[in-house]
Amino acid sequence: MFRIKICGVTSIADAVAVADAGADAIGLNFYQGSSRFVSVARAAEIAAALPDVTQKIGVFVNLPADEVRQIAARLSLDWVQLHGDEPPEFLASLGGIRVLRAFRLQAGGLPAVSNYLAECQRLDAMPGRVLLDSFRASAYGGTGLVLDWQMAASYHQLSAAPPLVLAGGLVASNVAQAIAAVRPAAVDTASGVEESPGRKDHAQTMAFITAAKAAFAAIGR
Repeated sequence: MFRIKICGVTSIADAVAVADAGADAIGLNFYQGSSRFVSVARAAEIAAALPDVTQKIGVFVNLPADEVRQIAARLSLDWVQLHGDEPPEFLASLGGIRVLRAFRLQAGGLPAVSNYLAECQRLDAMPGRVLLDSFRASAYGGTGLVLDWQMAASYHQLSAAPPLVLAGGLVASNVAQAIAAVRPAAVDTASGVEESPGRKDHAQTMAFITAAKAAFAAIGR
């Protein structure tokens, strides 16, 4: 399992820097509407440069299931992150691939998450982890908006809830406070360690990972 994920990696240099800084996982974004989009060919080059211990997570938004399965197999992805409007039946169609299901939370959005997970449970298609992100109607993630941490913390009260990955506006200066408040299993950032969309700032990346590791140690994880 991973604790610290740096998402939206688009270059080999950034991937190597992220891995060297101690991140457990990187996110490769296959959503063409994103400024952090990478082609499958480019993603393969990035993946080949990573050490074996760094997990590779493919980010998908409303792509057909057969294409998701093909890309996951070609790149030997450790996780598939579904960040769009995929229904629970979509997870059931992925054939055992580990799924990180993302939800963009609006005010009072946790009942919808609970209902979604209940249907996944009924279909025997529970995601391995759930990612909570902030909501902006015009974007599927990577907005830089800070999530409501109090609402995110109440996720733990849901029955049979998979481990939580916290995203949404996390940066080096607030990630420790977020971990203390929400107590997630993992954290995820994209824009929070960038100099521009898709280009990572290596100093910010190191600062984020260092702060997150210390915060996880402080809560015994």
